[in-house]
Amino acid sequence: MAKTVKAIVISGHGTNCEREVAHACRLAGADADIVHIAELLAGRVDLNDYHFLNLAGGFLDGDDLGSAKAGANRLLHAQVAGHADEQAQSLAGQLKEFIAAGKLVMGVCNGFQLLVKMGLLPAIDGDFQQSCTLTNNDGGRFENRWSWLQIDPDSPCVYTRGLNGLYLPIRHGEGKFVTDKPETLQQLEDLHLTVMKYADCDLHPTMDFPDNPNGSHASIAGICDPTGRLFGLMPHPEAYVHRTHHPRWTRETLPEEGMGLLLYRNAVNFIEKEL
Repeated sequence: MAKTVKAIVISGHGTNCEREVAHACRLAGADADIVHIAELLAGRVDLNDYHFLNLAGGFLDGDDLGSAKAGANRLLHAQVAGHADEQAQSLAGQLKEFIAAGKLVMGVCNGFQLLVKMGLLPAIDGDFQQSCTLTNNDGGRFENRWSWLQIDPDSPCVYTRGLNGLYLPIRHGEGKFVTDKPETLQQLEDLHLTVMKYADCDLHPTMDFPDNPNGSHASIAGICDPTGRLFGLMPHPEAYVHRTHHPRWTRETLPEEGMGLLLYRNAVNFIEKEL
């Protein structure tokens, strides 16, 4: 009998999309638990019991220090109760063990911001040092709209296999992707880690507003690490898992399942093959 894929969705300190993410994981065939970060820090829940870690969108700590910055510091430095060895005492250590085991991690919006500010993405050299960030939209305001997204077919990203374009909602004030230096951006492009780019309706990447809602360098909307197992994106796939989520569902003939569900199904199918 095939093992069940177990997904964990972290909540607390300002996340507000955890229920939608858990629902998407369940629709894709996984068992999904919503776990408050306090449960992890208290040692009552162990990441090792799961195959798929989800960092949901929201406003961690009110974004008071910038998007997800306080949350990143918490995860990097918080200590987990009840562990004897030094590495396992930090939640960051547990996360790195989870990643080293080849398990999947997806961060959406605030979760993406969290991954880059922790240095877990793109981690090109495996050193987990921050080399990029997500900063204020060029328009200087919060954007809430739907975007076309071009997918790189040559990317190692396991979540986007078989896809060439998506239409997903975005809602963020700090979604502009920038790198620490031009060489980093070039590496991302050369390695096909720039999985997802803002595009026009013909799926051509663009810097023009509103198709590119934030001015992201190279139109980048999502990236992965070199293994393709860690993935962060600003659009919200969990917000489009059924046709009625589409803004024109009463005017267009659409499949029952929304495009966002495809990412979660790819993740669950990938894990099932490895169990």
